[in-house]
Amino acid sequence: MNSDETITWGELFQKTSVDLGSEQEARWLCEHASGLDTSEFSSGLSEIVSERCGVALREMVRRRILGEPLQYVMQRWSFRHLDVFVDPRVLIPRPETELVVQVALDTLRNTAQEIDRKIRVVDLGTGSGVIGLALASELPLGKTEVWLTDISADALDVARANLAGLGLVDGDVRLAQGDWFSALPHQHKNSFDLIISNPPYIAIYDSSVEPVVRDYEPHLALYAGTDGLDAYRQIISQAGEWLATDGLLVLEIGNDQALLIRSLLDENGFKDIEIRQDYSQRDRIALARKH
Repeated sequence: MNSDETITWGELFQKTSVDLGSEQEARWLCEHASGLDTSEFSSGLSEIVSERCGVALREMVRRRILGEPLQYVMQRWSFRHLDVFVDPRVLIPRPETELVVQVALDTLRNTAQEIDRKIRVVDLGTGSGVIGLALASELPLGKTEVWLTDISADALDVARANLAGLGLVDGDVRLAQGDWFSALPHQHKNSFDLIISNPPYIAIYDSSVEPVVRDYEPHLALYAGTDGLDAYRQIISQAGEWLATDGLLVLEIGNDQALLIRSLLDENGFKDIEIRQDYSQRDRIALARKH
């Protein structure tokens, strides 16, 4: 876009809607390029688009037309009440995972009043950090300690950026790199009130994975062995060593894995095992307590 062009945001919004074939996506990208929120953008449709904003929008539209996920194009997405930074180093936050957090919150709040110390939580394989950061922001401030762990240094860089962006740097949120529980200090065994994770759970030969997921999202966070259960085996077999008495384990699971996950939990001595459904009534969340 040249500096002497005089196109308004309203006109550019209409053009972008046609280019993308989606008015909603066009709106999101236009708002993002303009730096305006929804209400500000609506009242500013008659304003002239600056060259800088026009160039930024055109590049985002180009990437989106080539198939790159909208969230990576914008480098941001919403998760519960958070607005977080995301890029190809981490998974895109999904609504099902928001429900996993809600289930964990509801269950933990029922027992938190009985605990006369800080609640200790770990988000294993945190990726962008959305699960742990949502918990840190919604559980009582000053009474909660949240650990974010990941084997990927790149993922932890994204989580660290989100931690800083959300203003929780001075809160009890700690980041640690390592493979599942190996990231945690040994002295914290038998002390966690909640272990929560959305681990990789897709079989490496699964041909049903959508191309947009397979081609853009990090494989380290997607695939877990030939049957998709490798991460669960590691987490479930070791979780009992790290949970406090009656501590809670919450896992996001694939919709066809409930029976196998239940069996793994039972074999490892967990009690109060439950499988909860997502918004589409598909098995999605496994809960259990340390015996």
